[in-house]
Amino acid sequence: MSLHDIVAQDIKENPVLIYMKGFPESPMCGFSALAVKVLQQYGVPICGRDILGDLMLKESVKAHTNWPTFPQIFIKGEFVGGSDIILSMHQKGELKDLLGDIAQRDEQKADAHDP
Repeated sequence: MSLHDIVAQDIKENPVLIYMKGFPESPMCGFSALAVKVLQQYGVPICGRDILGDLMLKESVKAHTNWPTFPQIFIKGEFVGGSDIILSMHQKGELKDLLGDIAQRDEQKADAHDP
């Protein structure tokens, strides 16, 4: 599987995906930390991929989006942008609408697993 295929599969399989410096639990830069903090407010599962340890992956993601900086955030298979765009969407209330059904699906999965 090529790196391009891996990136495409990541985007397809994860409703909220962030290519970042570090991981959601331990961001390695302020912009990545900001993006994670904003997304965590919505109670959605966040899949994070560290681009620092794999420069080929980093270049493949940049080629996929034609966007030069990180973090790069994908929601429901669509490239949304970086931390500044996520913050702006959050402040305008747009992120709540975009992420609402993802949070509901995650809650329904949790309820289905409770005895």
